[in-house]
Order: sequence, then C-alpha cells, then structure tokens
Amino acid sequence: MNTCYIVCALDCKLDFISDETDLVIGADRGYLTLVKNKIKPNVVIGDFDSYTGEIKCENIIKYPVKKDFTDSALAIEHAISKGYKKIVIYGAIGGSFDHTLANIALLADYTKKGIDIAFVDGNNIIFAVYNGKAAFTEEAKGRISVFSYSDISLGVTEKGLLYEINNVMLKNTVPLGVSNEFIDKNAEISVENGVLIIYTAKENYEKHLTRV
Repeated sequence: MNTCYIVCALDCKLDFISDETDLVIGADRGYLTLVKNKIKPNVVIGDFDSYTGEIKCENIIKYPVKKDFTDSALAIEHAISKGYKKIVIYGAIGGSFDHTLANIALLADYTKKGIDIAFVDGNNIIFAVYNGKAAFTEEAKGRISVFSYSDISLGVTEKGLLYEINNVMLKNTVPLGVSNEFIDKNAEISVENGVLIIYTAKENYEKHLTRV
C-alpha cells in the first residue's frame, strides 16, 4: 500500500524507507528533522512559525499563522488530496500537551473517515479502530493499551491477551484498558460501536498487525 509519511515539529529519529510510490511531507519544523535524517521531502507545508530557515524543496505550501487548522491537519489533508489513505506521522506526539491532544483528536476523526492513520512515539505507535477489529499474530510482544475515545464504546472485546474482556462497554472517563499484555497468542481487539485508541510497540503495528 502506498504510504504518506508526515514529519512534524518534534525532533525524532526517522526509520522509514520510502520509495517513488510514497509521499513524504515535512510539516513546518519537521522539514529540519528530515534534513537531519538525510531524507528529501516531496512537499513542505505549514505556517513556518517554528522554522524560518532555508527550505530546499521544489514544492512549498505556506499558510498564514492565523488559521483554523494545525500544520498536522493541513499535511494530512494534502496527503488525502493526493489519494493516500495510509498515513504514518512522526514528531507529533509527546511534546506540547495541547498539540498531543489535538493530534489524538485528528487520529480519531480521520479513522472514522476511513483513513489508516498512525502516530509514531519513539519505539511505540498510536492508532485507532472505529466500529471494527484489529488482530495481532502470536509474535506480538510487550504491552498494549486500549482507550475509548468515544464517550461510550459498545461491544468491546479483547481476547488472546493477559486480561480479556468480552462485549463490554468502555467509557472515555474510565481507563479500564490500560497496560494489557501480549502472551504469545493470536490477539484480537474489536468494537461494535465507537472509536478505540490503541497504543503499543511500533514493531507490533508494522509486523504483526492484521485488520479484519
């Protein structure tokens, strides 16, 4: 699947390898992170309030500082306009807490719109499931946490994990699904009605995740 990689303002290590079918976007100061990692962006987008240096890119899209959308949201919209439905975003989680919350909101919203989107946080990753299912092979390791982003998520099932639940209701005010663990079994997380935010190791997402 063709992938769009978006790099945002937080300094981070980039471990992706793109090819000619992928799209690489530098969102504002994310351009500098791309340069440090010797990765050439296809486009650089933002209001450039956090980076004012030289930009060596043929495709630069500049927005006014006073705008309704974050640089992350603008980069996501650009990717979608180019036909990309799988988006992986670096450097957007773990810095300024208000921006972290804003990006989790974007994750929930775009997942509901059918976009396969994930935010990388160091060696971990955050993605979402909306009225659906995520399954992991038995090779998945370590922790996994599941949160309801909807006020109420109905019909939530977690099986093949250390702590299992079956057809329960999760609330966004009760973190019942935090710090579960893989136990060398095929695992499955599903929700009948609602948005679940899932946090686990990036390797589990990249190598051991299947979606149904």
